[in-house]
Amino acid sequence: MLVAKKLYTFEEFEAFISQSQNIDRLFELINGEIVEKVPTQEHGIIMVNISTDFKIYSRQNNFGRVGAEVLHRITTDNYNGRQPDVSFYVDTSEPIGKKGAMSHMPDIAVEIQSPSDNIKKLREKADYLLAKGTRMVWLVYPAKQLIEVVTPDDVEFYTIDDTISGEPVLPGFTMKVRDVFEG
Repeated sequence: MLVAKKLYTFEEFEAFISQSQNIDRLFELINGEIVEKVPTQEHGIIMVNISTDFKIYSRQNNFGRVGAEVLHRITTDNYNGRQPDVSFYVDTSEPIGKKGAMSHMPDIAVEIQSPSDNIKKLREKADYLLAKGTRMVWLVYPAKQLIEVVTPDDVEFYTIDDTISGEPVLPGFTMKVRDVFEG
């Protein structure tokens, strides 16, 4: 849902999201437009399924950090603040962010299609994230029970009967696509 047509800078966006009426809502700044994220229950279940498997992998391998709905901003880009549904960070040497946006993109970003999202919009987001440093993006399509994995060099599709891999970003990580959509 587009909130406004005016082009906003990141500083104006931060002021907007810190207003009392917006504190408990999710927003992204996409090419200068403030867009509200309104997740569904299905969206939340899929997000938990993926983030849980990422967290189990992280704990078992003492590797990486998992986040959900974390805001990211590259300081040279004053018109974008992106918030992937799930983020995985390989480098844990930086302290955990406690205020504001992360200054770098996650190594893996997961975007789950909402009813208001079209495929073009999701692919544009994947392209943006990859251009700014993300190494792998999972685009999850609940209605089709399909996952599109996008890297700088390749695009692969996984159906309900497949097993998805986190290689090469998450060595040894696999997850059954069926488990992603499990309710």
